[in-house]
Amino acid sequence: VGLVVLYRWRLHPGREDTFAEAWREATEALLQRGSGGSRLHRGDDGLWYGYAPWPDAATRAAAAGAADPATYARMAACIGESLPEIMLTPV
Repeated sequence: VGLVVLYRWRLHPGREDTFAEAWREATEALLQRGSGGSRLHRGDDGLWYGYAPWPDAATRAAAAGAADPATYARMAACIGESLPEIMLTPV
């Protein structure tokens, strides 16, 4: 793993299950394109966190949009606030 991406969101109340299901579907599609999978967490600060390992930035860029656009639209409809992605380099 050469890159890990950390995602952070505030979700609309009541949309958590829909978001988690769409996240799972997107993860399955991205696994076919070189992703190392992903994990989704709810923080005690009210934020939702996801992280995904990638072999490198080029593989991540090439996999962009791998899931069905409707899956991404379902996720987007659940998000009240999306915070900037954080790129992490394993050490």
